[in-house]
Amino acid sequence: MNRVASNRWIDLTEQNPDHSTWYVERFRSMAAAGDDLAGEARFVDAMAARGSRVLDAGCGPGRVGSQLATAGHDVVGVDIDPVLISAAEHDHPGPTWVVADLAELDLAAMGVADGFDIIICAGNVMTFLDPATRKPVLDRLARHLRPGGRIVTGFGAGRDYSFDEFFDDIEQVGLTPDLLLSTWDLRPFTRDADFVVAVLSPTPDVS
Repeated sequence: MNRVASNRWIDLTEQNPDHSTWYVERFRSMAAAGDDLAGEARFVDAMAARGSRVLDAGCGPGRVGSQLATAGHDVVGVDIDPVLISAAEHDHPGPTWVVADLAELDLAAMGVADGFDIIICAGNVMTFLDPATRKPVLDRLARHLRPGGRIVTGFGAGRDYSFDEFFDDIEQVGLTPDLLLSTWDLRPFTRDADFVVAVLSPTPDVS
């Protein structure tokens, strides 16, 4: 697979070929135990019109996207790891699951219709990107939005991507935070928060 730069998730899987399988089984076990794995999906469902078109960017084995599909949304899930996409296809048939690098994302060129009302990028996906691709990924996600569409992303502190760097990056690619929170259950963001959830929209053109 061609990649514009190193992806930290892929680096992990190259160092430990069993990592992806372990990750899949971890979430299967949590689901079987009845753990609540749908917090991010509830968040997106609450802000989306019925039957919205949703892109799950960095979808992993389909935990979030499958919940949104069950809620009646038209879901496309993208992940760089074919093992995770295979698990999503097996465990959650229905959505469109695609192997692709977010840093090079062009769904239309892959024969998948683009144009999304909501793009969700959960699970610390932003922190697994090579630092050189963070802004390109944000830019490519923004280009896949429909007019009026929004991006929702969340990640934790202490993962080599400071919140201030993130805020600078979104400004530089023409995105504006509509809402900043510190959890998926709507607690306000503060400067000492250890997690950020950001709802982003393209910055209006005032020229």
